[in-house]
Amino acid sequence: MTKKLKVVTIGGGSSYTPELLEGFIKRYHELPITELWLVDVEAGKEKQDIIFNLCQRMIEHAGVPMTVHKSLDRREALKDADFVTTQLRVGQLKARELDERIPLSHGYLGQETNGAGGLFKGLRTIPVIFDIIKDVQEICPDAWVINFTNPAGMVTEAVFRHTNFKKFIGVCNIPVGMKMFITDVLKLTPEDDLGIDLFGLNHMVFIKDVLVNGESRFAELLDGVASGKLSANSVKNIFDMPFSEGLIRSLNLLPCSYLLYYFKQKEMLAIEMGEFYKGGARASVVQKVEKQLFELYKDPNLDVKPKELELRGGAYYSDAACEVISAIYNDKQTEHYVNIPHHGHVDNIPADWAIETTSIIGRDGARPHPRVTHFDEKVMGLIHTIKGFEVAASQAALSGEFNDVLLALNLSPLIHSDKDAEVIAKEMLLAHKAHLPNFAKTIEKLA
Repeated sequence: MTKKLKVVTIGGGSSYTPELLEGFIKRYHELPITELWLVDVEAGKEKQDIIFNLCQRMIEHAGVPMTVHKSLDRREALKDADFVTTQLRVGQLKARELDERIPLSHGYLGQETNGAGGLFKGLRTIPVIFDIIKDVQEICPDAWVINFTNPAGMVTEAVFRHTNFKKFIGVCNIPVGMKMFITDVLKLTPEDDLGIDLFGLNHMVFIKDVLVNGESRFAELLDGVASGKLSANSVKNIFDMPFSEGLIRSLNLLPCSYLLYYFKQKEMLAIEMGEFYKGGARASVVQKVEKQLFELYKDPNLDVKPKELELRGGAYYSDAACEVISAIYNDKQTEHYVNIPHHGHVDNIPADWAIETTSIIGRDGARPHPRVTHFDEKVMGLIHTIKGFEVAASQAALSGEFNDVLLALNLSPLIHSDKDAEVIAKEMLLAHKAHLPNFAKTIEKLA
């Protein structure tokens, strides 16, 4: 009898779950999952039920011997788990809307993983991730936790800085999109051996080399992006705007699309303010897409992942997640792009940082790739700034102290006034109070 392989997905009612299941089905020959448990909270029960029914139809259609379960009891679901995936959104999309709209109402970029919005998403999320880790350590201590919950860099930093849990890997779809872009532009086949030297922090990564069958093809990619012939923007949730030729050529690096928030701050703010004044925000768009997706998911005849899911900004992240799980389960020792601590592997950054980089993954987890031992000095100032913000944010999430929130906000390069930081901090703490239980005393003083 084959060994039972159990995966628990926390945030199972997410619109992304069908993509995750599609990834598992596609890899069933190498990742024979016998049980998939979908866990959610009471507020997500309706969506969880719809996703559960769709997952059952998908499994039946695929003809794989996998059973899917649903539960609102996380501890019950975690028993004997081998892998736990986390894809949760504390406060759901309504909270995201506040993360975007409150900063914009004060003339600041509103984005769910950067600046004030990213900070508050982290403050809501980190304590919940810590609770999950406590349960995993008690109930299924051998399980790996694969996290796709944003802000992934901040969450990974907090886990390795403030807990003793080691079996944790942060996954993001941005490097997946960049890899797809490279594969497409260079017209690569599955037989080609592609290596990408990627380094930085989550949502702040740069590519410094691309190797195809051992030969560098980086120069032609850089030339294409610099000259504007190629667009490297790989995500739906960021306005597609090319970086200037001068910037790309002077950096001699390929930045991910989230770097637009730092290198084109003025332009990105203008676009977002325009949307805000028209009554829109990215969260409003996502809520419409989500509503349409769940209408599709309800269709009793639908038994595959619908194409429309790719309109969500996080599309394809699950492919990365499934690949990471398979690499651990099968001890593949293959190349992936994940968030992990580097333990001094990179020679010019502090040894205790969690970073996003090209890594090798096998039975013992992820370790930075031998090719990436040095961060390019040209972008170290920006990387240090954002890491300072992440470290301060993870401290604030634990302490529940107003001054720790202020420190994190003031360290963000997207906030330009200490007075505004105070106003935004107060307003956002009050707006999110239902999902910030460890800030209860701080919020009481503000009210």
